[in-house]
Amino acid sequence: MEPLPLRVAVIGGGPGGLYAAALLKRLDPRRDVTLWERSAPDDTFGFGVVLSDETLGGIEHADPVVHAALQAEFVRWDDIDVVHRGTRHTSGGHGFAALGRRRLLEILHERCRQLGVNLRFRSRAPSAADLARDHDLVVAADGVHSATREAHADAFRPRVEEHRCRYIWLAADFAFDAFRFETAETEHGVMQLHGYPYARPSPDHHPSTGPSGPHLPVGASTVIVEMREEVWRAAGFDELDVRESVESCAKIFADALGGRGLRSNNSAWTAFRTVVNEKWSHGNVVLVGDSAHTAHFSIGSGTKLAVEDALALAACLQEQPTTAEALAAYEAERRPVVASTQRAARASLEWFENLGLYLDQPARQFAFNLLTRSRRVTHDNLRLRDPRFTEAVERDFGCPPGTPPMFTPLRLRDLTLRNRVVVSPMDMYSSQDGVPGDFHLVHLGARALGGAGLVMTEMVCVSPGGRITPGCAGLYTPEQATAWRRITEFAHTQAPGTAVGVQLGHSGRKGSTKLMWEGIDEPLPDGNWPLVAASPLPYKPGSQTPHELTTGELADVREQFTSAALRAADAGFDLLELHCAHGYLLSGFLSPLSNHRTDAYGGSLTNRLRFPLEVFDAVRDVWPGDRPMTVRISATDWADGGTDANDAVEIARAFAAHGADAIDVSTGQVVADEKPAYGRSYQVPFADRIRNETGIPVISVGAISSWDDVNSLILAGRTDLCALARPHLYDPHWTLHAAAEQGYAGPGVAWPKPYEAGSRPPQTGRLDAPKPRLTLGG
Repeated sequence: MEPLPLRVAVIGGGPGGLYAAALLKRLDPRRDVTLWERSAPDDTFGFGVVLSDETLGGIEHADPVVHAALQAEFVRWDDIDVVHRGTRHTSGGHGFAALGRRRLLEILHERCRQLGVNLRFRSRAPSAADLARDHDLVVAADGVHSATREAHADAFRPRVEEHRCRYIWLAADFAFDAFRFETAETEHGVMQLHGYPYARPSPDHHPSTGPSGPHLPVGASTVIVEMREEVWRAAGFDELDVRESVESCAKIFADALGGRGLRSNNSAWTAFRTVVNEKWSHGNVVLVGDSAHTAHFSIGSGTKLAVEDALALAACLQEQPTTAEALAAYEAERRPVVASTQRAARASLEWFENLGLYLDQPARQFAFNLLTRSRRVTHDNLRLRDPRFTEAVERDFGCPPGTPPMFTPLRLRDLTLRNRVVVSPMDMYSSQDGVPGDFHLVHLGARALGGAGLVMTEMVCVSPGGRITPGCAGLYTPEQATAWRRITEFAHTQAPGTAVGVQLGHSGRKGSTKLMWEGIDEPLPDGNWPLVAASPLPYKPGSQTPHELTTGELADVREQFTSAALRAADAGFDLLELHCAHGYLLSGFLSPLSNHRTDAYGGSLTNRLRFPLEVFDAVRDVWPGDRPMTVRISATDWADGGTDANDAVEIARAFAAHGADAIDVSTGQVVADEKPAYGRSYQVPFADRIRNETGIPVISVGAISSWDDVNSLILAGRTDLCALARPHLYDPHWTLHAAAEQGYAGPGVAWPKPYEAGSRPPQTGRLDAPKPRLTLGG
């Protein structure tokens, strides 16, 4: 197989471009590789870079010479110090390796020269289009402001998002003992410092005295100061030059710096930009590193990603028969890894953007919250790294010894949930005339036996016209109430300690549709019933246009909800949830995209809240006072002009003021053209903000799939309960198995007597081979 290509141009002399050039030349010495860098060899921004052991392993395999040079330079440490309100908490076992960015570039320059790469410094590269005409491959490593990406935007289709914090890269001439995060609460707002060592004093370096005074042992740390834009402006940084900014930062973080100063290097206040491209290659031009994608510095992945891009690109060019196939394989390999990293980076940067929400947390919980912010470090992972720290956080939280956070109780009014797991409402579309039957008994009964603290019904409709599909369950007849009582009595008898909640709702403009598996949100071919809504707007093209409810008809709907609530109380439900999410009737009033009314029920958010609050008040009046009520909301419509996170906080605050005991925070499904940002725990940040901005208990939902996630979110103070849907379809006994896998057998979960023999994982065949006891020399 002929390795391709033979003539290579690299635009940009950062780590990604340099390493790609070195690898491509090393793998095929016949290649003519030229790299253009417009700056001088020693001209670089920033100070230290961090690389993971995984990245170093790839470098070692691909080029032992570079790996050996890096190993000789690395500063290594294991601890993270979190300093908040004068209290420092240290978590160990993390493992970092860093070196100076300038030294990294020097190592790569030297390796490129050894291999015969043509390095052209202080030289602006020809355009990628020009280079592509007489080169087999053009590697664009020209950074976050990539001219290549912008010149071919129609092909790469980039999206660049600027975020809400300003930050500046600085350095201190001493080495921190650990990775250090510190907050400073100023009169202008909260600021944060990120610091880590990248050079240690030489062990044989001793202080000496020269003409300028004593020379101290050499050591250095990267120091990044970050704050929200409005804090940055209020503090006057927008009017300071670099020297004044550096001096001001040193004063603000004098304790962290031990009174020492800071220095800059091409430093400037910057707003972080997240770069995403729909494509990474165009013809024989390919993007690597920040030109293709960026990840926030708080997870230390920019250089790591660039180096890993270079490794993958070089490997794919060796493995594939043509350049086109190699570039396709490179993107297929790297895109999922980068997407995962960018999700973690976004979670991390948003945590720092919203740092003010967490300032009142106890210092140790604050530290745990910070450490787990990106969801890459979790409760279980941190327990392995530093069990003493994690046990201390659990103790502060109130976990009895040996009790995972998910198995601590939560009290709502007179109802005490024995653990923090909720079986989320899931429409089953399996009722006959609104009556839940044997399927519901087995479905909900199995989940009650499965150990969750709270088992929720599907959305139970308050009227025949309020059904989503002909298979939806209801609570508008005595027969339906009797059938529900059969289910709650089974759960309370056979799974004592499990609470059962009912979710009441009305389909609004999303009703009269086929069963989910026949065509979700598709109108029935026949047998349709008339729809009602806040405004006469069909859900999507082809949907039925609903009738706009009159004032008198609103009163009728309120009565339907109160009648259903009375039946629910009599049926033995422990908790009632009002469904104000997902574009159904009450949600349709809340969203400006589905509520175009001009009367007292439309217009401002206060007016749009009016009818949902009237329904809530009416239901709360008839629902037993000792039993809690929750409200499910869509915290964002995922669409321009719709409900957003700021609105969600006000909506939650309004329901809490009317007596809601918790807010169940979901998102979307309000308009058909929504654009959700799916990902692991993707809806949790909305619940987190509501909880920590308002103090209202919240239920988090959305791609929470592991007990480790549940423990992490609860212990960090981001949620009070976690609702899981699909995991409970996969495993009705999800909570019992979570307890068994964690070795927990306390009061937070109970195995049904007939199932107790299954409370330990079954034995499996031995997978490990016996280790040799003797080593024979040759």
